[in-house]
Amino acid sequence: MVLPVILAGGNGARLWPLSRQLKPKQFLPLVGKETMLQATLTRLEGLTSRPPIVLCNEQHRFMIAEQLREIDATAAAILLEPLARNTAPAIALAALHATANGEDPLLLVLSADHVIQDTSTFHAQVAAARALAEAGYLVTFGVSPTEPETGYGYIERGVPVGDAGYIIKQFIEKPQREAAERYLGSGVHYWNSGMFLFRASSYIDELGASEPTILSLCREALASGARDLDFLRVAREPFTRCRAISIDHAVMEKTGRAAMVPLDAGWSDIGSWSALAGVSERDAAGNVCNGDVIALDTRDSLIHSDHRLVATLGVEDLVVIETCDAVLIAHKERAQDIRKIVDRLQADGRTEHVDHRQVIRPWGSYDCVDRGDRFQVKRIIVRPGARLSLQMHHHRAEHWVVVRGTARVTSGDDVCLVSENQSTFIPLGQIHALENPGHIPLELIEVQSGSYLGEDDIVRFNDWYGRVASMETASISEETAGVERD
Repeated sequence: MVLPVILAGGNGARLWPLSRQLKPKQFLPLVGKETMLQATLTRLEGLTSRPPIVLCNEQHRFMIAEQLREIDATAAAILLEPLARNTAPAIALAALHATANGEDPLLLVLSADHVIQDTSTFHAQVAAARALAEAGYLVTFGVSPTEPETGYGYIERGVPVGDAGYIIKQFIEKPQREAAERYLGSGVHYWNSGMFLFRASSYIDELGASEPTILSLCREALASGARDLDFLRVAREPFTRCRAISIDHAVMEKTGRAAMVPLDAGWSDIGSWSALAGVSERDAAGNVCNGDVIALDTRDSLIHSDHRLVATLGVEDLVVIETCDAVLIAHKERAQDIRKIVDRLQADGRTEHVDHRQVIRPWGSYDCVDRGDRFQVKRIIVRPGARLSLQMHHHRAEHWVVVRGTARVTSGDDVCLVSENQSTFIPLGQIHALENPGHIPLELIEVQSGSYLGEDDIVRFNDWYGRVASMETASISEETAGVERD
């Protein structure tokens, strides 16, 4: 019995400005129409009939649920981590949860942000690894290198084991270029894919031997967790005390049962814009162009436009990424260094690395289209059947103009329907709520006006998504939407 475990954490800083902390790369459609998470789930079809365990940061819980709903997928459990502690504690939570009912399944641990182009080969190699995992080995999948990549860790294989695997001789950290070139032609070195197959009890035993404190804290965090709608919240206090460490450092480099099965299935972790270009369709000049792009006398470049025309002339080997609030221009050779820009944004106290202008929420989305000293304008979309919190504001009034669909508006003791081309006014201090009772998305324009439009001007009385306790984390647009920014 194989139970998939999908690791959907991480912030994808090297794919900024498309990837942001509150909507990282695993939730973006970077290759094809499906998001990376959705493609990972779809890839499991025909491999296992068990719904997966999904682990994610609690900030992303409603995005996870919505993306599963979009492809009609279900999860055996969605475990919410209160903060990132790397892969070793995350996998421990999954292994402990999987064995809580007395079962001991094989765990197929996958990252939600990987590309695998050859699904049938992937399935075949997972099947080949099962015998090793059932015999107690902790199996990882090694990818034959196709270039001297310095952004990946490497695995050196040792003696053969079983019908398809090798004992791992050593793990190698991300190498310098000269070493990576040696590994490329050695025949015994592989990229470390970060995918694993092992029995849950095998991982628990090995983690307990090498990092007993982590295992103990994860047991406590899971046992003290709480149900929250369709999610399982891990207890914050014990999990915070977990050491942040990868499965490689915590377990795989220390165990005597580490094995590797080769995988040649068009794998990439899309860890940089150059990596994305490598798995994308190119034109005759070697360019990858997405959106409204004109590329004249341009070669070997990745150009992406979200909102406006992007034109290039007489350039090569560039990454050009346009979003509504940021533009990146970088040489492809510096693609691994884009994280430095994110670090600078954070150090400067900016927010462009945290979220997009358009923000996804469990009830729909909002887009802050304009703001000034005493006003703010937002475009709000509410999904059919969804509703926002019952709330009020101390320092601002709100004007709502419906441009599509029908809104059910609660304003004080009055409840009324507001249709297309109609508007309503929410006075300062008025208790109010917004709901979409229809079968099509509700779209409206909101104009906030007042002396203070800050993030903390909200009093929430009721919320249908279990977030009333988190009022202190409310953001600007959540004041309108009645949703916290978590």
